[in-house]
Amino acid sequence: MGPVTMRTVLTALTVASMVGGLVSCAEKSSGEKPVPETRVSQTTPQIFSVKGAVKELKPDGKTVVIKHEEIPNYMPAMTMPLEVKNTNELARLQPGDQIEFRMLVTEKEAWIDRINRLGSTNLAATPTRETFRRVRMVDPLNVGDAMPDYPFTNELGQAIHLGQFKGQSLGLTFIYTRCPLPTFCPRMSSNFADACRKLSMLPDAPKNWRLLSISFDPEHDTPPMLKGYAKRYDYDTNHWSFATGALIDIDAITEQFGLMFPREGAGVTFNHNLRTVVVDAQGRVQKVFIGNEWKVEDFVEEMVKAAAVKDR
Repeated sequence: MGPVTMRTVLTALTVASMVGGLVSCAEKSSGEKPVPETRVSQTTPQIFSVKGAVKELKPDGKTVVIKHEEIPNYMPAMTMPLEVKNTNELARLQPGDQIEFRMLVTEKEAWIDRINRLGSTNLAATPTRETFRRVRMVDPLNVGDAMPDYPFTNELGQAIHLGQFKGQSLGLTFIYTRCPLPTFCPRMSSNFADACRKLSMLPDAPKNWRLLSISFDPEHDTPPMLKGYAKRYDYDTNHWSFATGALIDIDAITEQFGLMFPREGAGVTFNHNLRTVVVDAQGRVQKVFIGNEWKVEDFVEEMVKAAAVKDR
């Protein structure tokens, strides 16, 4: 994606063009079903038999974007990138192939195997669907830029704003509570839980730090919903909050960091990527982690450095 430019007040978000690191978390427009809270063993996978269509093969040789059917009692129909552990599984696949496969899911991982090609279809004939929403004109935020003072509401129903955390190092990530795949939003939440524990246990740990998980699904992720979600991660209310807010504000802050979550149609469909941000104690962007491969230890190190930043 090229450099972010000023957007007009009315912006079209074209779902079909949002590829390369995006995950589609799509629910059916009718009969919406919440994703069940399923606890599984970290080592023993749940195994599902699934059918779908290949949308794209990623250059890394281990990732395929699949539009798959509903997985009863686990996941609605979605389009998402899925990884294989054996790259030979993808050797003969092409976009448009109809396939069946196994999806294996543990608490921390998800992958597919036993891919069987059933036939092919013409993906080019699929019409592009667009959606529109009002957005604010914003510029990208880079390292060293001052963090804008966006308003939100936390999981306790309290009004908060980013400016109130000045004087603390602030870690931000973006999630939505119905995201089912463990390598996306659940990984961001698990990483923050681990970071919270590590920061609390560090020798000579700083006291001035805060974590904030911001939902980009404000229609569903109300304060009570966020509070219930937060409890899954045994969150420390003194150091970690979950927030929702006006969609126009969420659009603005996510665009400034290059996070995209376009909606498709009337249902809940998110083609989203991932961003995690560290803001220093003077309210300036210190670090932006892209994707889901960042290490908790690196994040904690950035948070400690950010907490020690003095007036400039």
